[in-house]
Amino acid sequence: MRHIPQEELSLRHARCRALLERFRPEAGGLMCFGRTNIYYLTGAMGAGVLWLPRTGRPLLMVRKGMERVALDNPDLSVASFHSYGDLRLTAQEHGVPLSPVIAAEKSALPWQLADTLQKKLAGISFVGAEGIFSRLRAIKSSWELEKMRIAGELHAKALEEILPARISPGMTELQVAHAASDIFYSLGNCGVSRMSAFGEEMLLGEVSAGASGNYPTFYNGPLGCRGIHPSAPFLGSADVVWKDGDLLTVDAGFCFEGYNSDKTQCYFAGDKSAVPLPARKAHALCRDMEAEVAQRMRPGVIPRELYALALRMAEEAGFAAGFMGLGGNKVPFLGHSIGLCIDEWPVLAAGFGEPLEAGMTLAVEPKIGLEGIGMVGVENTWEITEHGARCLSGRGGDIICVE
Repeated sequence: MRHIPQEELSLRHARCRALLERFRPEAGGLMCFGRTNIYYLTGAMGAGVLWLPRTGRPLLMVRKGMERVALDNPDLSVASFHSYGDLRLTAQEHGVPLSPVIAAEKSALPWQLADTLQKKLAGISFVGAEGIFSRLRAIKSSWELEKMRIAGELHAKALEEILPARISPGMTELQVAHAASDIFYSLGNCGVSRMSAFGEEMLLGEVSAGASGNYPTFYNGPLGCRGIHPSAPFLGSADVVWKDGDLLTVDAGFCFEGYNSDKTQCYFAGDKSAVPLPARKAHALCRDMEAEVAQRMRPGVIPRELYALALRMAEEAGFAAGFMGLGGNKVPFLGHSIGLCIDEWPVLAAGFGEPLEAGMTLAVEPKIGLEGIGMVGVENTWEITEHGARCLSGRGGDIICVE
């Protein structure tokens, strides 16, 4: 297996400690519970608690799986524990005692377990570390960027080149989703599309034919999707057929060795001349938005300014009502950071005022819902470089017509 190099992990530890000093100087270390962040800092998807002191070796304390951790990172200091009450003594025995104040990944602990942790570790104060983790993972190293470039390249090949030849009018949404899934897996997709927001889930993405593009949803995205079943509102419906003269919108994530790209591709069942005029106009606007935002997306630019630009463009073109979703499906953002999870920090939205930095990767997804037609738009994953934005997931962008 291709493991995370020790040099890469050391770089992450150093950056984490620098952020700890900046945002939580009172804390003597950081405690991590979520498996994604544990993997990010250790290279092992351990089930337990990671203690990263300001000085000294990180210690991963696991309830199960020490043998697997040793295989994934032989250089990692690892110990077993049974109860949160064991953590203090275990850390002490390994030469990295817990500090009186700890920066903790609170979002990864259910309320009940957090209460238990505080009771078992009486006398220790816990302060939030969410801002540290989000900023830590926002800047991708060259090692990470290589993974994401591969993911984007394979993603573009799947949706722009291979899928159009595998689908046709008369297929159901679910059949299209299965075709896309088969292609993704054949190209090396890991099949895991992790979400960082509490309770959010995703399986590949959404496939929506015609009016399904505006079907009511509750996930934090603009594209409507009927899904397989109310218990699994992903992929597409086995009861909805992609018919001649209808749009088909595929919004899916591609994961390569843990790192994701996000992409949306629109298709049309018929000749290009038959695409409804409102759809053509709205889609052209989305492509213009992506181009304008990409041209400005460079270090030092404020995310909320890019979102405001897109809002102005939608308003001036007369598509404000359907921009980023119709009715209750509307979402207040233009794009989001992406990496080990689909939904990372920062977001191209009104509340984000910290400037973009080189090494960030963002999915920009201008979309417009059209009553009675469906949803059009584009989405690609971009890398912020010192010289501007670089697209990782293809630049076709136009509606692909399938007959």
